[in-house]
Amino acid sequence: MTHDWQPDFEQLVEEHQSMVFSLALRMTGDRGLAEEIAQDVFMEMDRHLGKLESAAHATFWLRRVAMNRSADALRRRRVRRVDLWVEIEEQHGLRAETAARPLGASMGARLEALLATLPEAQRAALVLRYQEDLTPEEIASTLAAPVATVKSHLQRGLKLLRARAASHLKEYVRERSSRDSRLMGGVSSDGRV
Repeated sequence: MTHDWQPDFEQLVEEHQSMVFSLALRMTGDRGLAEEIAQDVFMEMDRHLGKLESAAHATFWLRRVAMNRSADALRRRRVRRVDLWVEIEEQHGLRAETAARPLGASMGARLEALLATLPEAQRAALVLRYQEDLTPEEIASTLAAPVATVKSHLQRGLKLLRARAASHLKEYVRERSSRDSRLMGGVSSDGRV
């Protein structure tokens, strides 16, 4: 098949490196692993550069490979019986860190931590929908899944994310009230002892 588009490797890397890294980071929750995945994706793209037919095809291909490599990395971790979420909390101190900061100051970090707790398929669908602004049909194509399955993952993922966010917010309010009470020497906010 002949086509007029001539891919430029450096230009494609420049244009898409942040997208590929961001997808890998949101899927794995691990910055170092996301960097490795992004590097692997671009090395593979270099080997398949002649097969890319257009700029849109290159973007689609990069998203698909980034999502697949991220899923592979998560599966390898599971096989080694490493609980990724506990590891993330231990490495990055998410629980202690989020409890110590004001709610609004770290909303992005809190959302990232909650997103990381979702099942892989739901997390993938949400990341592609809300980070990449893809339609359910485009997500289905990227993940090689039926559209109905993608819509289900989106619906269930949002429902689970909302439930976990509500629970997290209640826990934050409870911790904050307890801390404020201790700081006030046992005096409640309405002045009662």
